[in-house]
Amino acid sequence: MRIEDFIKDEKSLTIIKKAEEFAKNFFEREGTHGFSHTERVLALCMHIGKKEGADLEVLALAALLHDIARPLESKGKIEDHAKEGAKIARRFLKGLGYEKTDQVAHAIEAHRFSKPPEPQTLEAKILSDADKLDAIGAIGIARVFMYSGEHGRSIEYSLKHFEEKILKLKDLMYTKTAKEMALERHKYVEEFIDRIRKEIEGEL
Repeated sequence: MRIEDFIKDEKSLTIIKKAEEFAKNFFEREGTHGFSHTERVLALCMHIGKKEGADLEVLALAALLHDIARPLESKGKIEDHAKEGAKIARRFLKGLGYEKTDQVAHAIEAHRFSKPPEPQTLEAKILSDADKLDAIGAIGIARVFMYSGEHGRSIEYSLKHFEEKILKLKDLMYTKTAKEMALERHKYVEEFIDRIRKEIEGEL
């Protein structure tokens, strides 16, 4: 995805590029929440945001910065990467004199579906939806098993995670566009689970 296909304003593109470079510095390695996840969330946000009539500049910045504190949480240095990420993003954007800092910070703070606060703006809802969508479908399946491999977990444990979390995500979407996308991704996961269970039992 090229951000220039969605945002044409040169001033907006400049600050977005600065945010991208800033965000990359927080990720030492790839993984289930590496910078590739951020790039996919950004792409989802742009496609959903365009259809839903969102502020794509705010959305792009929020997407790029939404997980910058995730590595700190993974290392046990902080408890909530969303809240800490919002603080870091706020300092960064204020340092650039950005006028919509509050909107971006709110979207970052509210992007986790499992913790408050609830997203109040369209941009915050889209970011939350995009983050959840990246956990469903083919990408979602790949991420679950990548995470299990990183933590030495079995296939059976992974299937339990699908049932307890992943299969519930389609009902947690806010926007019409994301709900439609989630249905297709959810169906793919269901088909995969059915197939892998049959293979485990030796039926196929």
